[in-house]
Amino acid sequence: MATSSGLGFYRLPCYSLQIPIRHCCYLRVRLCHAAAIEALDDTEVTGNVGRENAFGKTTEWKKLKSKDLGISTSKISRETKFVLNGLKRRGFDVYLVGGCVRDLILKRTPKDFDIITSADLKEVMRTFSRCEKVGRRFPICHVHIDDTTIEVSSFSTQATGKIWSLDLEKPVACDEKDFIRWRNCLQRDFTINGLLFDPFEKLVYDYMGGVKDIRNAKVRTIIPANLSLTEDCARILRAIRIAARLDFQFSKETAVAIRLLSPSVMRLDRGRLLMEVNYMLAYGSGEASLRLLWKLGLLEILLPIQAAYFVRDGFRRRDKRYNMLLALFSNLDKHLAPDRPCHSSLWCAILAFHAALTERHRNPVVISTFVHAISNSGDLSKAYERAIHIHKHHDASFHEISKTGNADPDAILDEVMSLASSVRTALTRMTDEYFVSHAMARYPKAPFSDLVLFPMTLYLRVLTIFECVGGRMDRRFISKHGSKIDYDLLAMGSLREVRNVFARVVIDTIYPVDDNRIQKSE
Repeated sequence: MATSSGLGFYRLPCYSLQIPIRHCCYLRVRLCHAAAIEALDDTEVTGNVGRENAFGKTTEWKKLKSKDLGISTSKISRETKFVLNGLKRRGFDVYLVGGCVRDLILKRTPKDFDIITSADLKEVMRTFSRCEKVGRRFPICHVHIDDTTIEVSSFSTQATGKIWSLDLEKPVACDEKDFIRWRNCLQRDFTINGLLFDPFEKLVYDYMGGVKDIRNAKVRTIIPANLSLTEDCARILRAIRIAARLDFQFSKETAVAIRLLSPSVMRLDRGRLLMEVNYMLAYGSGEASLRLLWKLGLLEILLPIQAAYFVRDGFRRRDKRYNMLLALFSNLDKHLAPDRPCHSSLWCAILAFHAALTERHRNPVVISTFVHAISNSGDLSKAYERAIHIHKHHDASFHEISKTGNADPDAILDEVMSLASSVRTALTRMTDEYFVSHAMARYPKAPFSDLVLFPMTLYLRVLTIFECVGGRMDRRFISKHGSKIDYDLLAMGSLREVRNVFARVVIDTIYPVDDNRIQKSE
């Protein structure tokens, strides 16, 4: 009989996890009679022995109480609870799965919530009026609740196009639900994403050692890394994004496979690549993502112009120092988070702005006047007044900032117009296949890439950010007042919010708050 859980979930009676199992080499799963069943009120239900899966990895099957992992159902969104309850009321098993479970364990706010259920996709569509099936290789349902989309997958769905397949046969003594959950987890990317959370019974199922890897801050593939990343090269970028966001390390096997297979990401279409790069740069982990892309040899594939800057700057793969590009994204990251992203036009504008500075170094007053003009719709005289009244030392460690310059106001304003023109040129080059393909031409050992990551629509949107300086001043544009960021507008690409945050990021980079980063000019 169904009962209320008291936390917004519809609850059914609790059933225990069956005893652990061991898999033989051809994946016929056999019961391990030596394992004891622990009481449900214990923290974990595990076997006394480890087990090898199909690929020789030994793991224990664990069931853990969510309260012992510090999971709070209050962090689950209202829309997600609506979908969970809707499926549970119809008698289906339903779980949160993947990265959201990982984030809940880490006390982080999940970017989104994914659900998996025993219902097939047709039953999911019958349950919710605003629901559609998407995807060909691995179909799922998108359930639309107000302005939120919840992804729902089914245990009955099998991915197509795999380069490996397993003839999984359930033994007589194995619990059916255990087997289904384990089989699904085996098809996922990383152990830390291979967790299922039943919010009604408040239990987390860990078949792949995901909790241990979370505690050890490790990104590890579930199946052998070479096989996993060959099967789906998008996992390479997803691994970098996860490691950057969580400050995790790669297992040795995973890191070696990423370096070896990094060129394979070029098989992805440009829209998917832009989406993955946006996940890295727009959600508060841009600096760490750029460092990892450079360290693992992917920056020269995805962003060759920026990779050429790293080389010219003498930046080594494992370098811990800062350069100006990393400092810009470090300051951008301070304003962002997984639940407070920016529009892609903002980080693209930062790339173009920095690329212009690498071509010709500029006086800090020129840079400050330029960015203040960006934030106030192109009023150069007012921007200049604000720039010369900054009474802080600029960061002289960045060679993009010149240490001397003409202090004459007219000369400064001429330089501002020149900088505006240089930024537009740099933006154009970032969308020109010829310039992109030749960015690393002086470095013959670098992989060839002519990838133009930015579509014309994004180019035009970024161009709009800068057009008020050196172009037509928009008299109708209302400058932002106050320091509070409207994150809904920022995510949608509001020109006022994007310009405001852009200016703050650049000013904080040139005139850093951290005095330890400032090196005064002699």
